[in-house]
Amino acid sequence: MNAHVPEIDTTKAHSARVWNYWQGGKDNYPVDREVGDYVLRAHPEMVGAARADRQFLIRAVTHLADACGVRQFLDIGTGLPTHNNTHEVAHAVAPDARVVYVDNDPMVLAHARALLTGEALSEVHYVDADLHQPAAVLSAAREHLDFSEPIGLTILGTMGHTPDTEQAYAAVRAYVDALPSGSFLALCDGTDTSEPMVEAAQRWNETAAIPYHLRSPKEIEGFFAGLELLEPGVVSAPFWRPAKAEVGEATEVDQYCGVARKP
Repeated sequence: MNAHVPEIDTTKAHSARVWNYWQGGKDNYPVDREVGDYVLRAHPEMVGAARADRQFLIRAVTHLADACGVRQFLDIGTGLPTHNNTHEVAHAVAPDARVVYVDNDPMVLAHARALLTGEALSEVHYVDADLHQPAAVLSAAREHLDFSEPIGLTILGTMGHTPDTEQAYAAVRAYVDALPSGSFLALCDGTDTSEPMVEAAQRWNETAAIPYHLRSPKEIEGFFAGLELLEPGVVSAPFWRPAKAEVGEATEVDQYCGVARKP
């Protein structure tokens, strides 16, 4: 992680902080809450979508660490630390699991420094980089991960910030191509599956610093091209392997997700 002190712009809403607000966190500013509330007036269920995204992360990482034996994770576009972060979920199954977070948001990086200093997590590392610079990201990740062993790549709520779908696919492919056989991709992103969600995205793009582009579930499925999708395939986040207690209670949200294995 770079040593410079990040500059945090508190005059414009930022996706990581708005997402943090929707998830019930406190690491946000008035401008983030203002934009968050403006979006919620169009689509109040966005709070549920944000939390469903986090629950998917928990179930996916748990499955990869437990059933699949994955001991390394590369989390791209991690966002602000909340509860049940990737390293916490992985370490609950395998305390020796290694996790590399990648983000280029100054506030995320400031929190990363505090987290690593406060907890002295030797198996957790943060990389200050843009996901559209895969060579730089992968070079930094190789300092901490063994690319001869399977890696769990997680990209949640991130690719919507890349409006061009082919460019988004190419970015994800660059990472998947670098992973060894037996690795996994877990991806989740916003979808155009309801009119309120479309209106919410329009409101977001009116007010936030970085636009967000919704995709269809079929377009989300395109991120997994060439990979072996795990059951139940690409589905609304609450329906990806819900816990027994959640069966019958899950309701669809405008966040579609999947997990796939690299053959």
